[in-house]
Amino acid sequence: MSKNKKKKKITLKDILWKLIFLIGILVLLYPIISRWYYTLDSKEQVEIFNQGKSKIDKEEIDRRIGLAKAYNDALSGVVPEDPFAKEKQEAGKREYARMLEVEEMIGHIEIPKINQDLPIYAGTSEDVLQIGVGHLEGTSLPIGGNNTHTVLTAHRGLPEKTLFTNIDQLKIGDKFYIHNIKETLAYQVDQIKVIEPTNFEDLMIFPGHDYATLLTCTPFMINSHRLLVRGHRVEYVESVDEELIKEAKTNWIFRILFFIALIIIIILLFRIRKLRKENNKTSKKIDEIKNQIENLGKDDEVK
Repeated sequence: MSKNKKKKKITLKDILWKLIFLIGILVLLYPIISRWYYTLDSKEQVEIFNQGKSKIDKEEIDRRIGLAKAYNDALSGVVPEDPFAKEKQEAGKREYARMLEVEEMIGHIEIPKINQDLPIYAGTSEDVLQIGVGHLEGTSLPIGGNNTHTVLTAHRGLPEKTLFTNIDQLKIGDKFYIHNIKETLAYQVDQIKVIEPTNFEDLMIFPGHDYATLLTCTPFMINSHRLLVRGHRVEYVESVDEELIKEAKTNWIFRILFFIALIIIIILLFRIRKLRKENNKTSKKIDEIKNQIENLGKDDEVK
């Protein structure tokens, strides 16, 4: 009876350890799973935006773009404040960009180098920055044009969303794309800069230029400064740019697969090492049993 109890206790202990191990694995996998889920959700939001704008007739799109252009022409070019300094008031946060909205989005930004395609919302309230990319009030609406400078901002380091976490991987010459209700705007990175949170000089409108800047916090998880990745407008050639986007996504997929394969190899190596140790222990036990049998045989001969 006592032996059965002992066996039962050992079994429960094994189950408990396996459960703890499983919980630990799930905790480690949570950021990966949640980010994967957000990626799917972002793609769905982007698709909703694209479907919504396809239902708007050309005349209405031109009217809306005209209103957005008038708004941009009226800008002073002065950035009001750091988007991460405090949460904005909810009331009226989207009014300035309503002419561009489709299902609350004013577009989406595609960054092939880091495999991100994210919805853009008006304003930079914490509610907006928790779900996607915000457009910084006081900067040009993302429709392009001479004497414009649109600033798009998003968080880094959120456990459940990637957002702008990896924009520090962008290099001079890389491209990103802003999709609005009318067209796709291509921008090529020409400046990467770290600034103080109170320095807005690089976010102002530069006469004769069409700029778009991606803004986020840096260093990673410290957030004492701001990282600016600026691009200047270049011609969007669908056949060329779509091939570039496809190639960048393929490279990203291969990169992810490489890391997954590396993790699997490491796990297998640990498993093989463990099996070898167990085999060595088994071999030692077999040798001990053999020795004991031989010793017993010698003892019998002496007797």
